[in-house]
Amino acid sequence: MTFRTRTFVALLVACTLALAASTALVTTSLRRTMTTDIEASLLRQVRLMAPLVAAWPDASAAHREAAALSSLVSARVTLLLEDGTVVGDSDVDDLRLSSIENHLGREEVQSAFATGTGVAIRQSSTTGIQTMYAAARVPRGPIRIVRLGLPLIGVDAQIADARRFVWMGLAVGLIAAVLLTWGTSVWLSRRVQAIATVAGQYRAGDFSTPVRDFGRDEIGAVARVLDETARDLGTRLEDVARERAHMAAILQGMVEGALLVTAQGRLVVSNPAIRSMLRLTGDPRGLHILEIVRHPDIAAQLTAALSGQTPSPIEVQLDRDSRRSFIARVVPVEAARGGGAVLVLHDITDLRRADQVRRDFVANVSHELRTPLTAIRGYVEALTDGPSDAAQTRTFLGIIARHASRMERLVNDLLRLARLDARQEQIQRALIQLPALLNQVCGDMEATITARGITVQVDVAPDAAACNADPAKLHDVFRNLLENAVNYSPDDARIDITVTRSSDAVIVEVHDRGPGIPETELPRIFERFYRVDRSRTRDPRDPGGTGLGLSIVRHLVELHGGRVSARNRDGGGASVTVELPDVTSA
Repeated sequence: MTFRTRTFVALLVACTLALAASTALVTTSLRRTMTTDIEASLLRQVRLMAPLVAAWPDASAAHREAAALSSLVSARVTLLLEDGTVVGDSDVDDLRLSSIENHLGREEVQSAFATGTGVAIRQSSTTGIQTMYAAARVPRGPIRIVRLGLPLIGVDAQIADARRFVWMGLAVGLIAAVLLTWGTSVWLSRRVQAIATVAGQYRAGDFSTPVRDFGRDEIGAVARVLDETARDLGTRLEDVARERAHMAAILQGMVEGALLVTAQGRLVVSNPAIRSMLRLTGDPRGLHILEIVRHPDIAAQLTAALSGQTPSPIEVQLDRDSRRSFIARVVPVEAARGGGAVLVLHDITDLRRADQVRRDFVANVSHELRTPLTAIRGYVEALTDGPSDAAQTRTFLGIIARHASRMERLVNDLLRLARLDARQEQIQRALIQLPALLNQVCGDMEATITARGITVQVDVAPDAAACNADPAKLHDVFRNLLENAVNYSPDDARIDITVTRSSDAVIVEVHDRGPGIPETELPRIFERFYRVDRSRTRDPRDPGGTGLGLSIVRHLVELHGGRVSARNRDGGGASVTVELPDVTSA
C-alpha cells in the first residue's frame, strides 16, 4: 500500500468516525432536550390540574371531565381514585372504562403518592405507543391522582427528521472529506515523493540539485534537516574521494612499493610498484600478508609493527634468483585509526650496482695505474743501479716512456669520460666526407697496420659519403674502433669498414677476423675497464689499450643521438655497428 493510499484511508476513516460520532451525539442530545422539555411541560400542566380536580365534590363526572381537560392540554388525561381505580380516561370510551386495569402499581403513580409528582416513559398498554406519563397527587377530594400522557410519536418524528438532515449533512461532509482527504494525501505524497527524489539523487552521488523550499511545517523542517545533512555528508564524501584520488595518484606514481594491511594482516591497499616487486597477479586485496610476502625478515617486521612496535629498516633480497636488493621499512598504524601496518620497499639495486661500479672503477684505476708505475719504478731502479751499456739504457728509457705514455692516455681517457658524463662536451656539427675521415684514421695507424701486415678495406656507399656530425669526435670514435679491431686481429688479417645509409641513419660497421666475443660478455664490452679475456688478444701481456676506448665510443655516439652495438660475425670475428642519425639536411 502506497503512502498516498494509507494517508487517504487514515484520513477518511478519521473523518467518517468523527462525523458518525457527531451525528450520534446530536441525535442523543436532541432526544434528551425534547424529552426534558415535554417532561417539564407535562409536569406544569398536571400541577395546574390537581387543584381543579380537588374542587370536584364527587367522581361521577370524572370520565366526562377527563375528556374536556384533554381537549385543553392536547394530552391524554387519566383520573385515579385512592386505590388506583381509573374513573376517567380521555382516550377510553364509556364501555371500555370498566375494563381498564388498576393503575396503582404504575411507576408514576407510586412516585406521585410518595413525592407529589411522578414521571415515567413506557409503552402504553392501552394504545401500544411509547408514551411519557406525568402524575400529580390531588390534595383532597375523591379523585387522588391526575395523570397526563403524551405519546412520543412527534418526538420520534422530529428526531427522525433531524437524523435525516444529519445523515444528509454526513453524506455531504463525507464527500467533502473524501475530496479534502484525497487532495491532502496527494499533496503530502507529492512532498514526500519530492523529498525521496532528492534523496535518491544524493544516494547516486548527485549533489548538484539546488536547495528546494520544502515548506514551513514539520515535514518541511524534517526535509530541510535531512537535506542539509545529506549535503554536508556529500561534501565530506567528495573531500574523501578527492583525497583518495590524490592518494591513489601518489601511490601510482611512486617508484617505491607500498602496501597497507589491517590489524588482522589482510591487504587493503597496494600500488603497482610493490605488485611488480612481489610478482603479484590479479587483485590481491583481502589476502593475508603471509600469502603475499614470504620473506621471514619482512614477516617478522610486520608482526612487530602489528603489535605496536616500530622495527628498524632492513636490506633484503626477495628471491634467490634475483639480484635485486630492497630496503624494507614497516611502520605501525595507530590503533585509533583502525590499526595495521604499512610496508614500503625501496629498490636499491641501482644504488648497489652504482656502488659496485664505483668500487670496480677505483680498483681498475688503481690496477691500471699501479702496473705502469711498478714497471717505471723497476726500470728507474735498474737505471739507478747503472745499466751495463748504452743500448740497455735506451731500452729501459723506451719502456719507461711507453708506460708513462700509457698512464697519460689513461688519465686523458678518464678526464674525457668525466666530461662526457657531466655533458660538458658539445657537438660542433659540420658536413664531413666519411671516406676522407676514414682514410685519415687509417693513415694515423698506418705504421701499426703495416707492421702487422693487416689490410683495411673501406667501402662507402655513394649515398652515404656525406654526414653531418662533429669531425673530431667521429675521428675519435673510428680510431678507437679501428685500434680495437687491430688489437684483436691476427697478423696478415683483413679489417672491413663499410658505410651504408638506411631510411633515417648512416650506418658504419667495423668487421674484424679475430677470435670474436663470448656471447655472455657481449652486453658488457662497452663498460669502463671491461676487457675480453686477455688470452684472445694478440699480446696477452700488453693489449695496448686502457679498457676505456669502447666506453668513450658509446658516449660519443650517444652524444650525436645515435647508438652503438656489437655482435659476432658468422664467419668468425666481431662486428661493431655505429648508427648515426641522418641529419645531412640540417
